Amino acid sequence: MKGPLDRPSPDLLCVGEAFEDLIFADLPRLPRPGEEIRTSRLVRTIGGGAIITAVAAARLGLRCRVLSALSPSAAQFLRAENVSVKDLRRPDESHAISAALSTRADRSFVTFNGVNDCLEDRLFEPVRRARARHIHLAFCPRDCGRWVGVLLGLRARGIRTSWDFGWNDDLAADRKLPDLLREVDYLFLNEKEALLYSGESPLRAAMNHWKKHPRNVIVKLGSRGCRWLWPGSDLLSPAWPVRVVDTTGAGDAFNGGFLCALLQGKAPEECLRMANHVGGLSTRSEGGINSLPSMVELQ
Repeated sequence: MKGPLDRPSPDLLCVGEAFEDLIFADLPRLPRPGEEIRTSRLVRTIGGGAIITAVAAARLGLRCRVLSALSPSAAQFLRAENVSVKDLRRPDESHAISAALSTRADRSFVTFNGVNDCLEDRLFEPVRRARARHIHLAFCPRDCGRWVGVLLGLRARGIRTSWDFGWNDDLAADRKLPDLLREVDYLFLNEKEALLYSGESPLRAAMNHWKKHPRNVIVKLGSRGCRWLWPGSDLLSPAWPVRVVDTTGAGDAFNGGFLCALLQGKAPEECLRMANHVGGLSTRSEGGINSLPSMVELQ
């Protein structure tokens, strides 16, 4: 019997963790230690970088697939969004749950990892054998050295890759991280991650570090827009103005907009413009998915 990875190749394969998201929204501020803050808004949705990026790109017209460990409701939702699914969660395993405390300007998270604790080991072989025009990885690896070989093998087969690690202090200390970074075709960072993974401060020094990087580095700067850095070039694009309700998942939505434009052969300026628009529009309601635009709405 053929599985999802044996079907016709997608434009974009998104690989990484999935979560059931519980978002405590409209908080006046984040609580300090020992404090309790109440809200009348609780939003339940699905999240995770691979999920949000795939749905963002699918709504813009790409053929997308997700490789993850999913709850039944998450798998059903993705299929309804025309995103095909390869689910690595076994029936007796608990899916991950993430609770977000969200103000209009910031958020904090507490996460129960569930099956995600053992997900990375299950991803190696399916990713190594995967067929897609582009593979986007959205998780923090524990074994950088092993993934270097996977990325080299994908490039040898003509498959481009991108990675959004998120924030992780242990990853920044991994001696094999520089080897992995050199093999990622498109690296997505936010401002704090650009500082962390470069080991440089202030931001100007970090940007100079990434300008010398041999691959493409896209730095997301929130309300200040974004920058695309590659050897000899530094392209800045301003943010898209929008009334922000919740910023959860905006960076992953940005990634989906960027990758859609990239795979459609758009110019670099248009890739950043579409990324900023999709990321900005995703903040109009709680959660990373509810406000993702279609191509008609984006136009």
